Amino acid sequence: MIPADHGSLLDFDRDHVWHPYTSMTDPAPVRLVTSASGVRLRMADGSELVDAMSSWWAALHGYNHPTLNAALVEQAGRMSHVMFGGLTHEPAIRLAERLVEVSPAGLEHVFLADSGSVSVEVAIKMVLQHQRGTGHPERTRLLTVRGGYHGDTFGAMSVCDPVGGMHSMFTDVLAPQLFAERPPSAYDDVAGWAEAFRALAAQHAHELAGIIVEPLLQGAGGMHIYDPACLRVMREVADEHALVLVFDEIATGFGRTGTFFAADAAGVAPDVLCVGKALTGGYLTLAAVLCTGAVARGLSASETGVLMHGPTFMGNPLACAVALASLDLLEAGDWAASVARVNAGLVAGLEPLRHRAGVIDVRTIGAVGVVQLDHAVDVVAATDAAVAAGVWIRPFRDQIYTMPPYISTDDDVALICRAIGRAAEVA
Repeated sequence: MIPADHGSLLDFDRDHVWHPYTSMTDPAPVRLVTSASGVRLRMADGSELVDAMSSWWAALHGYNHPTLNAALVEQAGRMSHVMFGGLTHEPAIRLAERLVEVSPAGLEHVFLADSGSVSVEVAIKMVLQHQRGTGHPERTRLLTVRGGYHGDTFGAMSVCDPVGGMHSMFTDVLAPQLFAERPPSAYDDVAGWAEAFRALAAQHAHELAGIIVEPLLQGAGGMHIYDPACLRVMREVADEHALVLVFDEIATGFGRTGTFFAADAAGVAPDVLCVGKALTGGYLTLAAVLCTGAVARGLSASETGVLMHGPTFMGNPLACAVALASLDLLEAGDWAASVARVNAGLVAGLEPLRHRAGVIDVRTIGAVGVVQLDHAVDVVAATDAAVAAGVWIRPFRDQIYTMPPYISTDDDVALICRAIGRAAEVA
């Protein structure tokens, strides 16, 4: 149903509600969603839009999924939340068990955080406390790469790209981290990059605590896809200098890039792994940080003896129950075949745009498609064009991209690609 007062709702929203990366005094336009099912958003004006974004990469199974709904309702009938300090519960234990099973080898301890950014904060604390516990309190800096994005909280912002990233205005008040060059794309000069990365790490090894990167695909920092061999270089460098290797798989985990974790494409296991976004299939905010036994032992030998973090909603039973159901759906639904099918549709639909005026690159990996322009996108114009074609997108910087739900049909993917083409024409 169309809300009778949808105009007044939007008026209040414009005057009082802050949206992500939006001015309060000159807000960008928003559209009112009344419900969602499958891959479609139902709008207040009566139209339907195919969601090409999976609600910022989280809704793998689409919306209003009966299995996830049932898991949520069943758990709510038992308990919606209980503090995790001094108490535990079956959904959290079962979820930790499943995450250990599906994650790269050696990751055996699980911290259940409440958002992606918080999981990065926890990972950074793990790294720093591990170094303190192993007798190296002077090792306080992190090595990362240009073009990265890890979240909006202060620790996470410190390892985002300090020049081209969204948080460059905060550079002067953030912890000073060390940045190597952006990893090269496949078939580019991996050997040259590796030599420079090794040299930078060796020069600063005495002050470095760990390495943190988004494996294989850099997300909000530019949707850059790089050679899996770079991950093997990072693993070797971490081992050589006793650094803790952290993979931020908040955006890439659970099949998005074509392997269950992006790390799997390189056959590399990190010491610490961050997951989030799609963990609950887009239903509730939840993230997790997994680490090896060695990291846990080193951390526990620090002066506090405990990991210094504990969110109020840590291990929320509702979120854990839905996350378990989402993992069941991935396993039962042959996620790899679904992602491969979506990828084939994205390649077929987006590759012809490569030769359009203003397009400098088209790239795909797994259920991800990117059209990069030679100029900054006119977000409002591009969004309007896609909406007119029946698709919801959220372009940024110089890129129009999609991360559709895995349940998207071939027709859905074809429609998404046509809408991106129209958006690129006016952007």
